[in-house]
Amino acid sequence: MLLLHFSLYCRSFQSPIFRPKPGTFRCPSSRKLQMAPPPILSLALPSETGRVLSIQSHTVQGYVGNKSAVFPLQLLGYDVDPINSVQFSNHTGYPTFKGQVLNGQQLWDLIEGLEGNDLLYYTHLLTGYIGSVSFLNTVLEVVDKLRSINPNLTYGNHYLFELFCSLVMLDIHFAYLSVYLWCEVCDPVMGDEGKLYVPEDLVSVYREKVVPVASMLTPNQFEAELLTKLRIGSETDGREACNILHAAGPSKVVITSINIKGDLLLIGSHQKDKEHPPEQFKIVIPRIPAYFTGTGDLMTALLLGWSNKYPDNLDKAAELAVSSLQALLQRTVNDYKSAGFDPQSSSLEIRLIQSQDDIRNPKLTFKAHKYT
Repeated sequence: MLLLHFSLYCRSFQSPIFRPKPGTFRCPSSRKLQMAPPPILSLALPSETGRVLSIQSHTVQGYVGNKSAVFPLQLLGYDVDPINSVQFSNHTGYPTFKGQVLNGQQLWDLIEGLEGNDLLYYTHLLTGYIGSVSFLNTVLEVVDKLRSINPNLTYGNHYLFELFCSLVMLDIHFAYLSVYLWCEVCDPVMGDEGKLYVPEDLVSVYREKVVPVASMLTPNQFEAELLTKLRIGSETDGREACNILHAAGPSKVVITSINIKGDLLLIGSHQKDKEHPPEQFKIVIPRIPAYFTGTGDLMTALLLGWSNKYPDNLDKAAELAVSSLQALLQRTVNDYKSAGFDPQSSSLEIRLIQSQDDIRNPKLTFKAHKYT
């Protein structure tokens, strides 16, 4: 706003009414200032948590994709740079929507622009909805590029991307921990409750190319079944699915929701080294009689945020993430009821801003139970 006002101020002196006498005034913008650009403080003075590049969808109204993930990560102390894979007026659950879709070349143009100014250094990569093989292949090129810039990169190991690739946290979102630790978190956003959200040819790409490079995967039950080709009908099946995914590459797997005989569970698994079996746990999650949008993206962001703070304690990170999410969902339901709306009659927009205290400092109301 100040720049705009100053520009108008300078332009006003060019009119006959306000033009000054020669030599009495010269607009500073008319001469080139010779000064070095200021440092990027998120690079020069990085936070203890990290710097995240988040490639996800964006809606003008509502909270899904980047709108659901960026703010929580910022509350948890991360610098977040979002790239919007799509920009829609609202999420696609409404009767209509309009907007634009970013293609692979446009994504790469943005990456090259960052690289040309030495800005392409991130500790994490979070990717979300990906609707085409070509765009997903470009995301994988971005992964390679980010790794090449961080030579000390290690795998410390997200819907498949809803298809959100949190590369990269599988919900499938991938998240990367570079800088200090480079961690790929992939949320394979591919579908839910037996329904595929993305083209079928994307499933094999996720399975063959994305899973092997991810450090953490956060699929739901349906996505885990697609990735492992294993039907999950019991807790034992859920644990075995985690083992199959470990064998493909990622050291951390969180199946964010499993419906077993009416019970809703989260099953997590952390394989700290290949010589020992993974540490596995479950969290029993109460059912809330409502349907929400943006929860997968939010859950993946929370898992990324807390697992980086507790890198060797995935069950602790999951407890905090679930406690935050459940508090937010309950507040959402209560607020809709207060407005006189039946929360079971339609999908609900989450109350993200109103729940920021639950995100920053969650009350630990859900405990993990370790398998022995």
